[in-house]
Amino acid sequence: MTETGRGGVAYANREKAYFDRRGLVRHANAWHLWALGVGAVISGHFSGWNGGLLQGGWGGMLLATLIVGLMYLGLTFAIAEMSPALPHTGGAYSFARTAMGPWGGFLTGLTENVEYVLAPAVIAFFIGSYMTGIFETPEAWQPAWWVGCYLVFVGLNMWGVALSFRVTVLVTLLALACLVVFWISALPNIDFARYALNVGPGGVELPEGNGPLLPNGIMGVFMAMPFAVWLFLAIEQLPLAAEESMDPKRDMPRGIILGFLTLSVSALAVLTLNPAVVGVGSFALGGSGEPLLDGFRAIYGDGLAKVLALVAVMGLVASFHTVVFAQGRQIYSLSRAGYFPTFLSLTHDQRRTPHLAMVFGALVGLGVLGAIWFLAGEDSRGSIIGFTLLNMAVFGAMLSYIMQALSFILLRRNFPQIERPFRNPFGIAGAVVTMTIAAVTLWFQLGDPTYRAGIFGVALWFGVCIAYFALFGRHQLILSPEEEFAVAHGRERRT
Repeated sequence: MTETGRGGVAYANREKAYFDRRGLVRHANAWHLWALGVGAVISGHFSGWNGGLLQGGWGGMLLATLIVGLMYLGLTFAIAEMSPALPHTGGAYSFARTAMGPWGGFLTGLTENVEYVLAPAVIAFFIGSYMTGIFETPEAWQPAWWVGCYLVFVGLNMWGVALSFRVTVLVTLLALACLVVFWISALPNIDFARYALNVGPGGVELPEGNGPLLPNGIMGVFMAMPFAVWLFLAIEQLPLAAEESMDPKRDMPRGIILGFLTLSVSALAVLTLNPAVVGVGSFALGGSGEPLLDGFRAIYGDGLAKVLALVAVMGLVASFHTVVFAQGRQIYSLSRAGYFPTFLSLTHDQRRTPHLAMVFGALVGLGVLGAIWFLAGEDSRGSIIGFTLLNMAVFGAMLSYIMQALSFILLRRNFPQIERPFRNPFGIAGAVVTMTIAAVTLWFQLGDPTYRAGIFGVALWFGVCIAYFALFGRHQLILSPEEEFAVAHGRERRT
């Protein structure tokens, strides 16, 4: 054991064999990373974002999306600077570990862990909702769809990184193609004033439409922000693939910036067209579990709509597959460094994928999903599960964004000597904007009693993990690449 003297942690010695059993394979290029970022988010353009229409109406949701987009602009450019400078699988934990020490790294990793464990559970729920609507299976069968999703896509991610990225590119392109088909189909079938503006003050339906842009005023904009996050959530996962990227110093900035621009165009198109389709409307869409399917139904009728909606499931599948990838790497990195139990970072002998981390994350996600399913009343399962889990994932994400933006600021100020292949043109000001918007989103999440119980559940998970780290983990950390980088540059700064 070697005491570091910072944060009260101690490092346990590990032989080369420890890291040999935890090796990853480099495969990804810039387009793989673009697909990983876009694919992780794209499900939010199929389901989840629409809950904000009842909170703020169409106008409130538009303003919320623009504000949240500004937050992600600052975040993605900050990550575009940090990820090639610290090209390690740990991502957000890695940035914070160098900037704020072991406790800062652990807490940041923990907030991101909540996001990546719960986000696949949200997506699995929406996949089940779509599949139930398409195949008209009983509502009680939804858990079977969830289990099937996890079995198939955890299995594909375990098979090998080459297959995983091929599937990522394929399903991402299919998802984008489906959205383009919807946009083209919707254009001649919209009545914006009648349908998109059919939400009145208090979230009531206006049968004739032509309602106000901001039916609930500026407060509606703030209440819609957690749902607008779903249009961009998880673009920040790209640094988790750093040790599987062929050239992370060149490709990470390209992948994340191009991904953000792609998602911005798609988000504005979905928000403008889906609520305005004749026969749909913002009010009905606000409580829907399958808004894109509702749009297809209104345009083509039930028969053809089901075929198109089956293709639309590709959007959800793209995100599920890619976020399961991120979930496994995120748990793997914290485990390899000793913050989580180290057996979770073992990689498969032949496939070199973190199979145990992915299985553990899947079991936790399914457990949370199942618990809420059985505790929620039968009549309100759809809205409670989908939007409660969504808010729990967003809660973890907002905390992570605050910590990552703070890490960027501290790295700029305290570690100017670190090589930076890409420099964020928005600098510290952009990071401050990101922190401010994330904090506002958190505040309004905490103010909504409907979702407060879920956030308390996240707080309980934090408590359990912090107790584990305080009692056990901090006494047996391991000099993983993230830890070695942080310790070495910490010494440089002190000398």
